[in-house]
Amino acid sequence: MAHETLKPRDQEAPAAHPFRTYDPRLEPIAAKVLSQQRLSAEDGLALYRSPDVLAVGWLANYVRERMHGDVTYFNVNRHINPTNVCVAACKLCAFGRKKGDPAGYTMALEEAWAAAASGYTEAVTEFHIVGGLHPDLPLAFFLDLIHGLKERFPKVHIKAFTMVEIAYLARRAKLTVEETLIKLRDAGVDSMPGGGAEIFAVRVRSIICDHKIDAEEWLETARTAHKLGFKSNATMLYGHIENDEDRVDHLLKLRALQDETRGFQTFIPLAFHPENTPLDHLPVTTGLTDIRQIAVSRLMLDNFPHIKAYWQMMTPKIAQIALRFGADDLDGTVIEEKIYHDAGAKTPQGLTRKELCRLITEAGRIPVERDTLYRSVTRTEESFTVAV
Repeated sequence: MAHETLKPRDQEAPAAHPFRTYDPRLEPIAAKVLSQQRLSAEDGLALYRSPDVLAVGWLANYVRERMHGDVTYFNVNRHINPTNVCVAACKLCAFGRKKGDPAGYTMALEEAWAAAASGYTEAVTEFHIVGGLHPDLPLAFFLDLIHGLKERFPKVHIKAFTMVEIAYLARRAKLTVEETLIKLRDAGVDSMPGGGAEIFAVRVRSIICDHKIDAEEWLETARTAHKLGFKSNATMLYGHIENDEDRVDHLLKLRALQDETRGFQTFIPLAFHPENTPLDHLPVTTGLTDIRQIAVSRLMLDNFPHIKAYWQMMTPKIAQIALRFGADDLDGTVIEEKIYHDAGAKTPQGLTRKELCRLITEAGRIPVERDTLYRSVTRTEESFTVAV
């Protein structure tokens, strides 16, 4: 569906509606939201702690409709995980394997290129590429991987490598992050996913992912990427040992960097899946926690264009509800997702365009297929075009 057909609904503010809540802490927050004032750290804590989650959701939906009307975005994408061999041993991870582990794998270049095209008939607009921190694969391997994908699929946008992977590749190659990013850009990387941010709080990070770069290095890597013209996403892993203060701190750090660079496109809250990790004694998140996190993210990240309800993590049903709690994006078809399914995710490996459109439409929203840069995609039987 062409984006032009949605005007003027998607550019109008939601109809005026009296805000009601039984939680008096939300009244001053609502006044700020309705007058488009920025929320504070204290406001964020109140949103997390309010028992009136429907009122929190109403405010988030108000902002979502002010920004996007009824539009909900999705894309046709393909996940590629070239290797699960990783030098890190993060307690949050069920995906990574040490070198020599029988369950470890590393694709040869030809295997990775074949995986990009296998089992799929529709025209993909995005390859989403992340993997482990392999102790032996040089930067040249990844440059060849990207270059080969661009040669074979010149119209596909390549969203590749988290800030953690980029910093690791730079260190191994004895290059600066900027030099590494320039090489990746020259090979064909178009943008970056938002993974590896986890939780920025030092206390939490030292327990769940002490082998990864710290918060400041993650943010500095993103800053460098944005200054070079890359767009990226940002994430937060929630539902493990973090507290409300940690979550608010994480959102505020992302908001501050976005004020500076304007390089983030989408924020993606990721629910922690404890199965098959060293933290498997922790409970899984509830649906209430998931939709609250979407709502608080939309309200606190006033400078982020998009909030994604990642259906792979929170299930299609909860993601559908999240479209009324601040989310305007469902991610995409995915096809084969390894990282969260290794951690026990019971969601499907992929959804079709038809299934995604049904989820969106039944939520009372308007499905709009996008490319990675949120340009609308119009399809015919044999091809597709991207709005410019």
